[in-house]
Amino acid sequence: MKIDRIQPAGMNVRTQQGKPAYSHVVTVTGPGKTIYIAGQLARDGEGNIVGPGDMRAQVEQTFKNLDACLKSAGASWADVVKTNTFVTDYQAFSKCADVRMRYFGVASPTSTTIQIAGLAQPEAMVEIEMIAVVA
Repeated sequence: MKIDRIQPAGMNVRTQQGKPAYSHVVTVTGPGKTIYIAGQLARDGEGNIVGPGDMRAQVEQTFKNLDACLKSAGASWADVVKTNTFVTDYQAFSKCADVRMRYFGVASPTSTTIQIAGLAQPEAMVEIEMIAVVA
């Protein structure tokens, strides 16, 4: 299986820490397993929101939850091809880009971020869903 991350010529590429923040296009060729991860909130093991009012704490917990989901499916961060992120405060979320980069490293999945009025739990500030592909 082969994953290609493409930045089409002539298109702006946003960078963070000198690396592309996301890819405009990701193609997957060959046999493999596609993994769909439901939107994850900053919930702890008991279902409580971690860090009410604290975007950084919520982003950290959300990525921990996503990490557990990937591992349970036999995948890694390098296998992620698409993320959809929903936030209640984009400005606060954008200050947490370093957390995302710590998990994704050089991998740059296609990515969409949308600011919305609210999430399933009133204290939640961020929700992220992902698609990954493994051989």
